Amino acid sequence: MSSHLISSLSNSNTDIYKRLVRLEAQLRRRRLMAPWRAAAMASSQLARREARRLLSSQHRRHCAAPACPWLLGSAPPVLGPSPAAAAAAGDRRGFCSVRSFTGESSAAAAAAAAVEEAENGSVAGGDQAIDFPGGKVSFVAEMNFLPESQRERINCYRVLDDDGRTISGSRFQEVSKELALKMYSEMVTLQVMDTIFFEAQRQGRISFYLTSHGEEAINIASAAALTIDDIVLPQYREPGVLLWRGFTLQEFANQCFGNKLDYGKGRQMPIHYGSNRLNYFTVSSPIATQLPHAVGAAYSLKMDKKDACAITYFGDGGTSEGDFHAALNFAAVLEAPVIFFCRNNGWAISTPTSEQFRSDGAVIRGQAYGMRSIRVDGNDALAVYSAVHTAREMAIKEGRPILVEALTYRVGHHSTSDDSTKYRPVDEIEHWRTARDPISRYRKWVQGNGWWCDEEESELRNNVKQELLKAIQVAERMPKPPLAELFTDVYDEVPSNLREQERLLRDTIKKHPADYPADVHI
Repeated sequence: MSSHLISSLSNSNTDIYKRLVRLEAQLRRRRLMAPWRAAAMASSQLARREARRLLSSQHRRHCAAPACPWLLGSAPPVLGPSPAAAAAAGDRRGFCSVRSFTGESSAAAAAAAAVEEAENGSVAGGDQAIDFPGGKVSFVAEMNFLPESQRERINCYRVLDDDGRTISGSRFQEVSKELALKMYSEMVTLQVMDTIFFEAQRQGRISFYLTSHGEEAINIASAAALTIDDIVLPQYREPGVLLWRGFTLQEFANQCFGNKLDYGKGRQMPIHYGSNRLNYFTVSSPIATQLPHAVGAAYSLKMDKKDACAITYFGDGGTSEGDFHAALNFAAVLEAPVIFFCRNNGWAISTPTSEQFRSDGAVIRGQAYGMRSIRVDGNDALAVYSAVHTAREMAIKEGRPILVEALTYRVGHHSTSDDSTKYRPVDEIEHWRTARDPISRYRKWVQGNGWWCDEEESELRNNVKQELLKAIQVAERMPKPPLAELFTDVYDEVPSNLREQERLLRDTIKKHPADYPADVHI
């Protein structure tokens, strides 16, 4: 702006002259600043101009306009109450003002903000609202803190009572006789498999194992509600999901013994199963790391418009991991079709849920992240099946994440490395093993429908036992993977440092053959 123009204007209006001088100084500073700083200054200047406009226009208004919400970050609407209303407002301060978000602290800006807040009608308070991102928020004059918990715990969905009878008025997904019998057969198979593999570890035939005792309904019923196209990202207590999808007892045995037919080529601990063919991601020991992965997998399904979802399993202890919170927020914001299935079995190894969190379990956390949630009786096969079946439909059709919390109990030890009687009462374990056993309860319902009998029960258990014992014998005699497999499948071309490590390992085995298994092929 030229000096001649400023000089001519100063003779007619001193106030305009001063404002233009300030504006010229501002423009000079803006030209010297980086682009991002210039943008910030421009925004701040616009806010100050609006405050001055409001201050000068106050004297020209004599009637009030009705209050209306305004969008955070934009200029507030001109409401213009009468001078009497402005005086009644005193020095109250509104929740938001232009000054609050621009960092202005000058006396003039403070005066402008006071006028602005009076114009916004802060004296009324009760019917004020703001269109904040996410929805309209109402203002209240009373200060209230949300309670740390609800007065009553969230209810648990159930279909079968403890005696295997359907509860009057219960709503659940109907299952055919064929499906019901397959579910029961697989639950029994899982129980027998766990028992025999646990004993094999105690005999020193495999190095490690953990069971799903008491959680068979969660495994099988949730798997039955899915399709083979749905992607499973498990923790480590869901072998029943893989069993349901067609993983054979021989394949389980091959993995636990780490032989050359093991899909992981003997590189993983026992029970770290995986199958590309069955859309079952390989088990990973670190807790909750699979949760963010599940959200990404679900989002890819959504982008490809697939009629499928992802499901990920985790225990109550996993909800204390940062990955849990990141995954839930990630899924809610992206509206990813993923089911978060929490097995709340009361214990994270030796840590009880009372020391794990203060919230009402995991189910309440879904609401905090903006997703639908349900709590279900994890020892009720029909309830688990119905909840996951419905959750899957909502996840796919509505494009949203769902959180399912299943209340259950880990009847067995955490693993073969644990003795749970050191931190849990034996009578508590026995109560859940007998009175609340999910297989016994579901059998009563199946048998009550006339679909099952004691003779079929004996035949099933005997057949599974014989098949598994044979599978163990085959897996045990099967050679181990070649030594070279330790160094493959990471790089396209094995780098020199790994080749050197392989050479040193082979030399060590040759020098000390007695210290290494005889069936390791050099």
